[in-house]
Parts: sequence; structure tokens; C-alpha cells
Amino acid sequence: MEDEKFIKDTKVLENRELNIWEALFPVFALVGMLAYNVFVYGDDSLSGSNQFILLLGAAVAAIVGMFNKVKFDTMIEEVANNIKSTTGAILILLMVGSLAGTWLISGIIPTMIYYGLQILNPTIFLAATVVICSVISVATGSSWTTSATVGIALIGIAEALGISVGMTAGAILSGAYFGDKMSPLSDTTNLAPAMAGTDLFTHIRYMTLTTVPTIAITIIVFIILGFTVEPSGTADTSAILASIDSAFNISPWLFAVPVLVIVLIVMKTSPLIALLLGTLLGAAAALIFQPEVVTAVSGYEHLSFEAAYVGLMNSITIDTSITTDNAQLNDLFSSGGMYGMLGTIWLIICAMVFGGIMDAIGALATISKALLNLFHTTFGLFASTVFSCITLNATASDQYLAIVVPGKMFAKAYRDKGLAPENLSRSLEDSGTVTSVLIPWNTCGAYHSGVLGVPVASYFVYAIFNYLSPFMTLFYAAFNFKIRQLADKATAQ
Repeated sequence: MEDEKFIKDTKVLENRELNIWEALFPVFALVGMLAYNVFVYGDDSLSGSNQFILLLGAAVAAIVGMFNKVKFDTMIEEVANNIKSTTGAILILLMVGSLAGTWLISGIIPTMIYYGLQILNPTIFLAATVVICSVISVATGSSWTTSATVGIALIGIAEALGISVGMTAGAILSGAYFGDKMSPLSDTTNLAPAMAGTDLFTHIRYMTLTTVPTIAITIIVFIILGFTVEPSGTADTSAILASIDSAFNISPWLFAVPVLVIVLIVMKTSPLIALLLGTLLGAAAALIFQPEVVTAVSGYEHLSFEAAYVGLMNSITIDTSITTDNAQLNDLFSSGGMYGMLGTIWLIICAMVFGGIMDAIGALATISKALLNLFHTTFGLFASTVFSCITLNATASDQYLAIVVPGKMFAKAYRDKGLAPENLSRSLEDSGTVTSVLIPWNTCGAYHSGVLGVPVASYFVYAIFNYLSPFMTLFYAAFNFKIRQLADKATAQ
């Protein structure tokens, strides 16, 4: 019912005096400023400057509104309504940060990585790479962390085995972005439903319809590619496994916590309740399985009630790092807690300011009408969404903005077509999140290319999951397959 409340609260206002070019001018100004900012300032979008650019874009929209007789108080009121509509998403983001912290110090995430690495087999190295990176990325919610840690190790193993580093990088990124899309710990997985007006777990469940077939095809292709290479030597992960084992008490019992959270999600428990219970169970598991880690995080010499309290609160709220004898793992075994989510929350608030003013001046209504007149079919609307996301990835050079801007601009068009908001959130992820790594000057493309030491041109062809995802969502739209209508959703509820 949360998305119905969002629809009720978000009233896109009309302004008959505003023409399409005036409505689009703030968008063009925003994209231009964002592109310039990324190329010149080199920002990663979450550190602040792009958030300010969103506010400048809002200022441009406000000026257009004033020239079209829209009162400033009306704009501020709509901004307030927009920010209010994201309250649930912001609270979920904070809970996701706290859960990530307790799951780290409890050894849940390290245990997932430990057992994930053990499925590595030289005979199916590429397919195993996809699986390993998928598991780790789902556990951490970060494609960047997966690439910078296990990804680097897998590239080194590939070089030792004589396997193409381009193929390996493509397999790494395919798995990493599968996890980035599907993990409730991921920034983009929280951002997309917040922009579209649906809830996190409805979004994740709906994404499985396109994402699971896509990753299945990707794994099959890499299995076939595996027969074209002849690896020599052995894939030795014993040093990494030993480092994990020395830092944490690894136990399969720790899987009970994520399994329980998954069960709660499947049972449609409120996301906030599921994440809170996951956090508390992670904290309990930390005290049972990792008392030494809790003591180290607390800064105390011996475990006591005060040390346990400080250690757990640190993991929930602020940056937490677990040091091992392996430098690669040290980057992986870190969490920002609730503090680490503030950058994404900051981005959402600034995006809501821009979107609120665009609402108030009537720009969104004008653009939505133009889109509906231009695209008379469901497929046309999906195609325009995919095109917009990819274009913003190439111009604004950031995946977050490729989700935020189209998400806000297309929300009313989807509702006017009678489409449930999860159609939009899924399209945003299928095109905005995953294609960012295919563009060399995008922050994601530049980052992964630099970390893995593999040019985008070398892995582009092999990043199968990333470029297949937009085609999969368009395929579903073309055949009207698994496209949920608002009427269908209301009946189900």
C-alpha cells in the first residue's frame, strides 16, 4: 500500500502557460551542468558536488516557474511533499546501513565470501567467477567493493591460468552488477523504487522476472566460453581463505540469519521490520561467534558489557573496518553503517528538491503529456525510459543520476498508462544501473576499468549481463509479458 500513498501524495501539477521547450529547459540545463561537473571536477556524485548541481537545476526550474506565474511558496510546498514521500525509503536506507555493519562484525558476510570462494574450479573458471561475484555482491550490496577485492584476485588468477582478462573482467562485472541490482544493501536497489514510488522488496521481487533469466543466459554463455579456453595450473585461493579464517570464526550456522531475513521478505513482512530483525540478529551473532572482533571494534582491551555495547553501536552507526593480513580483504571487510548511507540520502533529498519544483511549475505534467502523445504504446514508453537512462549515463556520467532524473520524469507517464510503479523501477535498474560500467567516461566505467586494470573496450563484449539487461526489459514490454497494471496490483492487495 506504500506505493498507493506515494501516488496520492505526489500530485503532478499542470501549467497551461508552460510549453514543452520551457519544461525541458531545466532538464537540459541540469544534464549540461552535471556533464561538465563530472568531466572537470571528477566527482563520484555521492560526495556532494552533484547534489549541489541538482539544487542549481532546481533554481533554473524555479526561475522558469516565476516567468510562468508560479508562486515561490507553491514550489516550496511541493518540495516538502516530495521529500515527505521518500520518508520510508530514507528509513530503509538507514536500516540497510545498520544491517551491513552487524553482518560484517558477526562474520555473516565473511562466511558468505569464504564459502563462495571455495566453489572456484579451473575447469569452469569464467562461470564460477560470475557466481562468486554474484554471491559477494548480493552479500555486500556493492559492485565497486566486489570488483576492488575479489575481482582483483580473480584477474590475477586468470592471468596465471592464461585466460583472457577481458573475458574475466566481463564475468566479474556481470556477477557484480547482478548483486548490485538484487541486494537490498545496494544504493541503486534502494534508489530506484524511491524514485518510482514503490517499496524495496516489491521492486526486488519484480526485478527477478527479468534479472534471473538474464543472469542464467549469462552463466550459460560463460560456460560455453569456458570450453574455448584451456586453463593451465591451479586456482589457489588458500591464502585468502586462510586470512578470512584467521580473522573470523567461520561457521555455516551464520547462514541462519540471512536465511531468516529472506524468509521474512518472502512472507511480505514490512521491510523496516525485516531489516531491524536482521540487524538485531546480526548483533546477537556477533556476540556469540565473534567476541574478539566486537572487542577490537569497540577499542576496549577486554570484552565487557560496555565493550560489547560500544562495538555493536559503532558497527551500526559509523565506519567499521576489520583488519586482516591480506590487504585486498581489508577493503572488503569495511562498512559505513548508517553514516555510510547519508550520501545516498543526501542525493535523494536534492533530487526531490529538483523534482518538486519541476512538479510545481507544471514541467513534469507538460513533459508527461508530450511523452504520452509521442509513445502511444507500452513498448514505446519502456523504450523511451531505457533510452533516457543510457543517454544520461553517457552525458551525466553517473548511474545514480541515470536513475534519479528519468525516475522522477517518467513516474506520472507510467501511472497515466495504468502501469504499476515497479515497471518503472525495474526499467531504471535494467538500463540505468547496469549500463554505467559500459561507458568509459562514466564514473563506474572509469572506476572498474582502473581497478581491474582492463580497458572498457576489452571487457565490453564480455559484460554480457550488463548489455543484455536493457534488451530483456524491452523484450518483456514488446510482448506485454509480466507487465503489471495498477488495476492488477490493487486487486492483488
